[in-house]
Order: sequence, then structure tokens, then C-alpha cells
Amino acid sequence: MTCEHVDALPAAVTPDAVDGCQDCLAAGERDWVHLRECLTCGHVACCDSSPRKHATAHYQRTDHPIVRSYEPGESWRWCFVDSRVV
Repeated sequence: MTCEHVDALPAAVTPDAVDGCQDCLAAGERDWVHLRECLTCGHVACCDSSPRKHATAHYQRTDHPIVRSYEPGESWRWCFVDSRVV
């Protein structure tokens, strides 16, 4: 499945070189559960199962619609606008 937001993504994005959620690390925290990468800008943030839900906060702040799992062995993507896997 796909959506119109996939077509608007940049051709390639390099994820920021971090060892965890950028926002949690900046706040001195390390309590994320899983990581997500923004496919518009490469920002790496924590999932909604994490206490601070930084990936969703990044979407709300930037309107960047699609993230992908940043977990080893996972390749799915999520569109915040359409609330579905794309």
C-alpha cells in the first residue's frame, strides 16, 4: 500500500548519525523503546510506545508525513497523515 505522500518524499535521505533518539539524547534521557527515521529530513526519534513520543512530536512540529522503522531487520514505513503503513 502507498499514499500520495510517498511520491513527495525526497529521492534519498541520509539519517542523522546518532545512537538513539536525538531528542531524548539532547535531554539527557535514554528511555526510548523503538526508533523511527523521518524520510523527509533524516531526524531519528522515538516511537509512540516510548514515554516522550518524539517521532510524532517531530511530525506535529514539521508536517513531515512519513517515518520508517529505524530498527534492524524492519523495513516498514508509516504515514502520519493517512494513519497507515505505506
